[in-house]
Amino acid sequence: MSLMFSSPVVTPALGSFTFSSRPRSNYIVMSAVRSNSASTCPILTKFQKDCATPTPYLRNVANAIADDMRDGLAVEGGGDLEMILTFVDALPSGNEEGLFYALDLGGTNFRVRSVQLGGKKERVLATESEQISISQKLMIGTSEELFGFIASKLASFVAKEKPGRCLLEEGRKRELGFTFSFPVKQTSIDSGTLSKWTKGFKVSGMEGKNVVACLNEAMEAHGLDMRVSALVNDGVGTLAGARYWDEDVMVGVILGTGTNACYVEQKHAIPKLRSKSSSGTTIINTEWGGFSKILPQTIFDLEMDETSLNPGEHLYEKMISGMYLGEIVRRVLLHMCETSDLFGHSTPAKLSTPLALRTEHLCKMQEDNTDDLRDVGSILYDFLDVEANMNARRRVVEVCDTVVKRGGRLAGAGIVAILEKIEKDTKRMGSGKRTVVAMDGALYEKYPQYRQYMQDALVELLGHKLASHVAIKHTKDVSGLGAALLAATNSIY
Repeated sequence: MSLMFSSPVVTPALGSFTFSSRPRSNYIVMSAVRSNSASTCPILTKFQKDCATPTPYLRNVANAIADDMRDGLAVEGGGDLEMILTFVDALPSGNEEGLFYALDLGGTNFRVRSVQLGGKKERVLATESEQISISQKLMIGTSEELFGFIASKLASFVAKEKPGRCLLEEGRKRELGFTFSFPVKQTSIDSGTLSKWTKGFKVSGMEGKNVVACLNEAMEAHGLDMRVSALVNDGVGTLAGARYWDEDVMVGVILGTGTNACYVEQKHAIPKLRSKSSSGTTIINTEWGGFSKILPQTIFDLEMDETSLNPGEHLYEKMISGMYLGEIVRRVLLHMCETSDLFGHSTPAKLSTPLALRTEHLCKMQEDNTDDLRDVGSILYDFLDVEANMNARRRVVEVCDTVVKRGGRLAGAGIVAILEKIEKDTKRMGSGKRTVVAMDGALYEKYPQYRQYMQDALVELLGHKLASHVAIKHTKDVSGLGAALLAATNSIY
């Protein structure tokens, strides 16, 4: 397999690969061999067995996700996957012109962006962006506080625009694409009600409210002459932004702190549309993090789930997204410390602290190619106050690899379920047509082992022939552009 990167001037940094029969890089092979060595620790051995995702098991997971997709398309609440209608019936064509804005809210930061579009020939003429942190207080405060803060920052962003660089046609209201990366029941392209908060947010007075109305009211209160023309989530924004440059993009996937996927669906394959037009295509937001059937849960997953904000829900997300991988590893290591002599005869105090180990630490430890795993030792010392001998370091890497391998392979099974759903209706891959999955998120971008395990699962389940027509394209930070483009596509003018 190959990873190829290129960086066009006017697009976000892109990287892509297509599947081939070439062997893995030596780096990946060495890492896998070292971390998959036979364990003599009973706890670790059982954990590895409980996390195992052999090909037949993955096939069952992919089939179960596909069943939930069909059930969710048939009727509201039909399965774990909500299969939300996004009302994005037209994707960017490249003909869009004018000044449009994007607001991306989906985590502890939000980003505001302006995009000057110049049509088919000139495409993106100019773009400005700014990232702003959201305090913990706002994440659990009131809707008025959160949207008031966002509107004030939007107004400041507009006030700083450079004369002559951003050109708004006279008589036009500024139009915004709002990327809102939380479960929403959408009622039109520019309205939707919040189903529930995720990712650590618990803003009061919001559930069941129209999120677009909340933002429009806040912008009006701050004297900002702007309206939301398109409400999308980051997956839809990623798909739309990537489609602007590549017409073969059919799927958008986010693998970062959280996770989600959306795809281009044939309207005739959506029974719950009923009286609405059944011709053409639309984007379906799967909200696949909610999938919770036949997953390889261990006692550590159960314990973590019990202490989460949404016990018993979003089990798929809790196994494949970056928010949780480090915490699962921490819980396994803590249990190994308490029942064996992993780090000597005492349990480090920091190892008992929730979220003390982050997914980025796992990545750095798995990337350690030194003979004595000194990078692993340094991370354990710096973040957990642990002095670890060589045997302990090896076991820590094994735990990391077990959790990451399970996560990557389960993510691959989800992508396969979507690709096979598209294939059933379009026969794209079977006829040799290229099908592109637009991928964003720090977990995918920065964790090569996770990425490799995901790729392995795709090939195992699709087979080399179909997989050869699939391309995964890394589309970093393209959801903002996608939201602005969808505001243009759905402009009121």
